[in-house]
Amino acid sequence: MDFRFTDDQLAIQDAARRIARERIAPVAAEFDRLGEFPVETMKVLGENGMMGIEVPHEYGGAGMDAIAYVLAMIEIAAADCAHSTIMSVNNTLYCNGLLKNGTHEQCLRFVTPIATGAAIGAYALTEPQSGSDASAMRTRAQKSADGSHYVINGKKSWITSGPVARYIMLFAMTAPEKGAKGVSCFAIDTELPGFHRGKTEPKLGIRASATCEIEFSDYRVPAENLIGKEGEGFRIAMGVLDAGRIGIASQAVGLARAAYEACLDYVKERKAFGQPIGSFQMTQAKIADMKCRLDAATLLTLRAAWAKEQAQASGGRFSTEASVAKLYASEAAMWITHQAVQIHGGMGYSKEMPLERYFRDAKITEIYEGTSEIQRLVIARNETGLR
Repeated sequence: MDFRFTDDQLAIQDAARRIARERIAPVAAEFDRLGEFPVETMKVLGENGMMGIEVPHEYGGAGMDAIAYVLAMIEIAAADCAHSTIMSVNNTLYCNGLLKNGTHEQCLRFVTPIATGAAIGAYALTEPQSGSDASAMRTRAQKSADGSHYVINGKKSWITSGPVARYIMLFAMTAPEKGAKGVSCFAIDTELPGFHRGKTEPKLGIRASATCEIEFSDYRVPAENLIGKEGEGFRIAMGVLDAGRIGIASQAVGLARAAYEACLDYVKERKAFGQPIGSFQMTQAKIADMKCRLDAATLLTLRAAWAKEQAQASGGRFSTEASVAKLYASEAAMWITHQAVQIHGGMGYSKEMPLERYFRDAKITEIYEGTSEIQRLVIARNETGLR
């Protein structure tokens, strides 16, 4: 690994930091309180290339690499986790999935509006009865007799950006008898008949990131919207999740950094028994442990991004590195935000400060894009070769 960042990587990091501090941080608490989707600030991110950082210029993206994406994600997440969630889905799940598996024509039609910020994308894999066990999905896609289209019926749940997405990367069974090998992937236009959105979920955290169930009732998707070939959907989904896990690791790092920096300021200002609380050894121990976990999470996340770049050049995988980064960074974020609330005492529990929001937001990083339990399963199986 080369620990030096390029000028382009530093430039997008600076741009993300500026937007985060000037446009997102001032409104984050209010959007969290209202649970409203941040339309205007997401447009700003799109206009500045943040919604398609690794998307080539020909499809409206910034044409940069995975490391640039991590650096930008950390800055946005440090201001607000909900904004970074939307940004992550657009970049790593939706755009990355189509770029890796779609045709040139499909990318022009379905990636360009998302990468430029003109529309929002979503990724639909989870169902009410199938979360970690994605191969147990019940959504069906039946090919028409003339082969011109597929008829889709079924329901998906916990779809990030579902209430506002124009296009969705959908996974459905085309051959249920084949199990995981019967899953196929489709690009969905939500403005066509047969698509329905359910209620927006009332969540503990990332409340400005809209999430809902979606349902398909005899939805007719053109055959040319099939991504890859029939039966390749499960492979596509798992490959996309590797990239998505780097996004969530980056989010966790940014969130943890915000909580840590808030503590650094607080322990120097808050006094007890005639001295700053940062002078007490127990507080110092917390700060030291927070710093170690934050740095380790940052380096593991950058290593995963580097591994992704190497894999793209060699055709290899970066599954282990992505899972290690996601597992460690998410659990570090949960621990660091917990300690941050504790250090701030009653003020950490108050909505007058952002610490309680950081704490609520951190929990989801241990759940989506594969729970911590699933990450441990992936890592152990990759390391041992046992199934």
